[in-house]
Amino acid sequence: MSGEHTSPKRAWQRMLSGRRLDLLDPKADDIEIEDIAHGLARVARWNGQTVGEHAFSVAQHSLVVTDIVRTIEPLFGARELCAALLHDAPEYVIGDLISPFKAAIGLDYKAFEQKLLAAIHERFGLGQMDAHVISAIKRADTIAAYYEAVTLAGFDPEEAKRFFGRPELPDVIDRELRGLTPHSTSDAQARFVAEFKALCRL
Repeated sequence: MSGEHTSPKRAWQRMLSGRRLDLLDPKADDIEIEDIAHGLARVARWNGQTVGEHAFSVAQHSLVVTDIVRTIEPLFGARELCAALLHDAPEYVIGDLISPFKAAIGLDYKAFEQKLLAAIHERFGLGQMDAHVISAIKRADTIAAYYEAVTLAGFDPEEAKRFFGRPELPDVIDRELRGLTPHSTSDAQARFVAEFKALCRL
C-alpha cells in the first residue's frame, strides 16, 4: 500500500541494564554479566519439558557443567572454569534451541552463536580457548545432558545412553547429579552471579 509507514528492522536487543546489544555485530562493551545471568535464569532447558515446580534453566545447567569440568579436569584454573560457566552465555539473547532444531537450521546459526560467544569472551578477558579446553567443556556439557535427561526430562537410562553416552564420574558427583532439582529463577540467577564473581574476575 502506497504511503504506508514501514519501521526499520531492528537487530538489537535492549537489556534491562539499558545496554543495546547488536545481534549481528555484538560489541564487548554492550555485554554485562547481570544481563547474562538474568537472561539465562529465565531460559528453560529441554524446551521446558522437565519435572519440578520450576523450569531447569540454562543458568543452572551452566553451573552443573562448571562443576563437572572442575571434576574431570582438576588442573584447570579460574580462566578455564569461567569459560565453562559462560559456554552457553549467548543463549541469554538467542534462547536455547534444542539440538535437533540447531541441526535443521545449519551452520549459519552456529556461526552466529560463536560470534556472540567471542564478544562475551572479549568482554571478560578470556580470549580464545585451546582445543583441549573446548573439548573438555563439550564433554562436560554432554555428561550434564545425560543426567538432566534421566533425572528431569523423562528419558530412561538406556535411551539417554544412546544419545549422550554413559558418563563415568566419581560417586560423590554422580549421586549429586542424580538428585538434580530445578532452582527458582532468582536462586539460579544469584548462584550464577556468585560463581562468576568467584571465577571470572581474572
